[in-house]
Amino acid sequence: MRLLLQYVSIYKRAALIAIALMFVELTVELFQPLIMGKIIDEGILQEDYRTVLVWGTVLIVLSLLAFSAGIINSFFAGKASQGTGYDLRRDIFNKVQKFTGENFDRYSTPDLVTRITTDVVQIQNFLFLFTRIGLRAPLFIIFSLVMAFTVHRGMALILLLAAPVLVVFMVVVSLKGVKLFRFVQNKLDGVNRIIRENLTAIRLIKGFNRTSYEESRFHDINTSLRHTNKQALWLMEFAMPALMLMMNTVILIVLWFGGEAILAGTAEPGELVAIVNYATRMLVNFSMFTFLIMVFSRSQASSGRIAWVLTEGTPAYLEETDNFKTELEGNIEFRNVSVRRAGDPVLHNISFHIDAGEMIGILGETGSGKSTLLQLIPRLLEKEEGTILFENEEVENIDIHHLRHRVSMVPQEVHLFSGTIGENIRFGKPEAAEEEIEKAARQARIDEFIKTLPEEYDTKIGQKGVNFSGGQKQRLSIARALVRNPAILILDDSTSALDANTEEELLDTLQSEKRTVLMTAQKISSLKRADRIFVMQEGRLIGEGSHERLLKDNDYYRSVYESQREEGS
Repeated sequence: MRLLLQYVSIYKRAALIAIALMFVELTVELFQPLIMGKIIDEGILQEDYRTVLVWGTVLIVLSLLAFSAGIINSFFAGKASQGTGYDLRRDIFNKVQKFTGENFDRYSTPDLVTRITTDVVQIQNFLFLFTRIGLRAPLFIIFSLVMAFTVHRGMALILLLAAPVLVVFMVVVSLKGVKLFRFVQNKLDGVNRIIRENLTAIRLIKGFNRTSYEESRFHDINTSLRHTNKQALWLMEFAMPALMLMMNTVILIVLWFGGEAILAGTAEPGELVAIVNYATRMLVNFSMFTFLIMVFSRSQASSGRIAWVLTEGTPAYLEETDNFKTELEGNIEFRNVSVRRAGDPVLHNISFHIDAGEMIGILGETGSGKSTLLQLIPRLLEKEEGTILFENEEVENIDIHHLRHRVSMVPQEVHLFSGTIGENIRFGKPEAAEEEIEKAARQARIDEFIKTLPEEYDTKIGQKGVNFSGGQKQRLSIARALVRNPAILILDDSTSALDANTEEELLDTLQSEKRTVLMTAQKISSLKRADRIFVMQEGRLIGEGSHERLLKDNDYYRSVYESQREEGS
């Protein structure tokens, strides 16, 4: 909650106004029982209707004042809570944009979505209720006891003795509630994760006839969420009637004691009415306090989860904009570079040098470290040991934004954004002119297909490019990378869905552009055109050279080539 206070402080003026107006409501509510008692004792019992009229008018005016204060309070409470929610969502989103690969290993996508949406909403609800009625409930209970002693000490003592018991009960419920609602949020992350996986792979699930299995998997996690949520809600629902039972018992004791006092002449009927009114309102505020505890429990759990994201260490280089901005031509050198992921070694002492304009192919089995190596170049991952240089300058000394502006990467998993074809290509260079977009499409060998569409570059792309084939999506992604005219182009198995002729034409274009190209592939046929091929196995670079040289000197490369040739024959 300490982190939350930093955000609320931005809207402290609105919060303080809301709290001040809440005190107006509280003051009116505290004096209402006294006025009612005065109307009974000095007006009704004495048959003095002028007193009834005067104090009745005062009561109505104060009620209208409280009503107006409540309306204005809601406005400022909403301003503070909604503003805080806006800032939290903004900062969480911005923080996630700066996450490293290691951060994403720690947080799943559904987990982050839940924290940006559901958890922020829980905090907004708490802030609104706190500034609207949060302080009023405990303060009314305290001041009601004080006011009750000004009316009748004997009956007020009964309320005073009961109050600690009720407070202890509420504290126990609160502590238990915080723990349970934290479990609820974790279970909700699991539900979101399965929903996302299912919707993303729905065609695959149907193709393999695994619908029943997915339904069973969802049923298990959904049942677990229901069970945990029921426990949390049962606790809160139990608290309400238990609280009412205790308070009603207290009110009955007050009525019995007050009745005896009236008969003995030591109390007035109006005093009994005032004390019962205070006790009844205390019951309402204790009930309100129960609801506030439930909201607080959820927001406490959510606040902790959000704090974990916001306090993740952001690499300093992501914030720097004044580092060296050398002209990157495409010269890359790795010196004894090693990488670990989740504590396990992924790359071991990788060393090589790439000249500007070279096309480098990278071959290796799944898990050999190809993608990890490529992600080191735009610093999507960080090395553990060794040195990476661009134009003989260590990567740490180069401005990160400048580096990434000169590097374009097409990842294994193609992702197209909602919008038009033109907007997706322009994502690589927002200021790109139409001519640049069309040139990039021609280079990626997708221009002819686009022009067969009725709306050409204004054609809308369905969710994740569902209305395009795998090869078309890959070529659109390559066009998006080429529109930037990068010095270094990274293709991480990005031509796997292309036919042989289209792939040859694309490679011809890439070689003619004289930019540094690094491309991974499972098929040697896709890499034969490369100037050099790096062979990787279990995170190590076990060979490099041309296709012909590797066939002659590298046993692993030769065995892969022969096995693929046999499969193709």
